[in-house]
Amino acid sequence: MAIVIGVDIGTTSTKVVAFDQNGQAQASANHGYPLIQTQPDMAEEEPETIFDAVCLGLREVVSQIDASEVNGISFSAAMHSVIVMDAQNQPLTRVLTWADNRGAKFAEQLRDTPQGRVLFAHTGVPIHPMSPLIKLMWLNHAMPAVMAQAAHVIGIKDYVWFRLFGEYVQDYSLANATGLFDLKTQDWFPQALALAGVSTDQLPRLVAPTYHQTGMQVDLGLPKATPVFIGASDGVLSNLGVAAQKPGTVALTIGTSAAIRTVVEKPVVEPDGKLFTYYLAPDRYVVGGPVNNGGVVWQWAQDTFLPKGDLPALEQLITPVKAGADGLLFLPYLGGERAPLWDADARGSFIGLTKQTTDATMARAVLEGLCFNLKAVLEMVSAVAGQPTVIHATGGFARSQLWKQMLCDILNVPIKLPDSFESSALGAAVIAMQALGMISSLDDVQQMVGSTTTLTPGPNAAEYQRLWPIWQGMNAQLAGTYQALADFQRQ
Repeated sequence: MAIVIGVDIGTTSTKVVAFDQNGQAQASANHGYPLIQTQPDMAEEEPETIFDAVCLGLREVVSQIDASEVNGISFSAAMHSVIVMDAQNQPLTRVLTWADNRGAKFAEQLRDTPQGRVLFAHTGVPIHPMSPLIKLMWLNHAMPAVMAQAAHVIGIKDYVWFRLFGEYVQDYSLANATGLFDLKTQDWFPQALALAGVSTDQLPRLVAPTYHQTGMQVDLGLPKATPVFIGASDGVLSNLGVAAQKPGTVALTIGTSAAIRTVVEKPVVEPDGKLFTYYLAPDRYVVGGPVNNGGVVWQWAQDTFLPKGDLPALEQLITPVKAGADGLLFLPYLGGERAPLWDADARGSFIGLTKQTTDATMARAVLEGLCFNLKAVLEMVSAVAGQPTVIHATGGFARSQLWKQMLCDILNVPIKLPDSFESSALGAAVIAMQALGMISSLDDVQQMVGSTTTLTPGPNAAEYQRLWPIWQGMNAQLAGTYQALADFQRQ
């Protein structure tokens, strides 16, 4: 048996999965780590803790299989992270994750300017505090002494790679997500670097996702000759891992956050700056919208006003409530929002509360609000890349029959759900499989995703179509109030 191991360095955990040549998982491990949030808008992690999780996961998986059958390892990683390193290759900062919003005022000052529009046109990255470009602008302002010592500015996968091989490299896909990379030249963009206050000498060397090395400096129970591939970002690899790698198909992921993405053959930059465009492979780019408020919002509902139990256990509570939650609307902006609003100050709302509102009504409204927000992103993606014929969805939400069907009804598009939830890890493995000659094309992933469940819109779809313009109107009405409210909360 030929094995390739996919390593997915995520926001809250690292998942390691060993796949055979048919894309079937043979072993897996998952190690989590805490998000550090001791200040408003802060979202950091310890780089060494993440590196330990990667190593623990790899050792655990290797112990479950025959190490001699491992043909290679390949990486996926969350986008938009920043670590500042000194000349002795020691971290001067923790990992600033995509969720760190402390650079919000710099994004606001830049977003609607001619300079901001030029940056977006070249980089394909919306002007938002998630972007390493904005994070570096903030770091130069808030921590000038730290930036004065900066010998290297990297992301979390670059840190892991350096610990394994002693070199700083970054794949085109993750580089594309920094806001510092020019889609047109496939190189660092000088105007963005000047704004961020960094030079090419401080940034990793750019490489293709198929770039690989041998001779790891850490013993993980594998032969030294095992090739390790740099891989790509979790977003584009998730498309690949659910076989949504061709134009016309859309990938939807709901994890802690959420995203909707589709593949185009040439870079397409959405004119209003509200969608990203990221490199996947030659002649394949992923256009989409990332959403801050995914499963984390449902977790908030469980922690705040619902009885204990997971979503499948709570379906008996929610199911009797009619579609539309008796007219109770929910705007799910508990952590600011990227797509569709791109407003770090956005705040959540229940609208339509009455004396008849119950916990069950509110719970259904939360799920519907999450789905309506994704519909808003889907409409933006469709305007650029065309209407999808099918959506390939993955994530923990798929364990709930109620949520799956609700999403299908609200989006009003058929949804396919693969059995495997580890789409980014599989996508990483497929990149390595093609490079190793185990498969002839990335399109061979179509045979790897296993059996799928297909849902079609049901009777509730018509009710949600009636409610959709009301939800949109409420969303638009409140959009202008968020900054003042956020300022009051900070004070």
